[in-house]
Amino acid sequence: MKAYVFPVCMAGLLVLAGCASDPAPAEQLRLSEQVIAQARAVGAVGEVGELAMAESKLAQARSALADGENRQARLLAEQAELDARVAEAKLLDIKSQEQLDSLNQHIRRLRSQAGGAR
Repeated sequence: MKAYVFPVCMAGLLVLAGCASDPAPAEQLRLSEQVIAQARAVGAVGEVGELAMAESKLAQARSALADGENRQARLLAEQAELDARVAEAKLLDIKSQEQLDSLNQHIRRLRSQAGGAR
């Protein structure tokens, strides 16, 4: 009889843990808003589609939170954060490539001038 007590108690604890409600994801929403603002600050306004996705998912997260769906709100807020980070990274990559292209063009001009000065 005692051999069954531990598994039954563990099963009961697992059921209770599964029924526990998710806390409101206030911190994750704040972090997502901050990351979106940071992506905007570096210039990812309309050039990168991931920023629009991030803003949409953040709006969905707020709606889910208002409906009491904390788990869904947290997941959407996390996705919004990641989308905003991708948007920022893509924009920084684009800007870096533009700078690299400009530097390469400048180097070609300098080489051309140095070749003509001989």
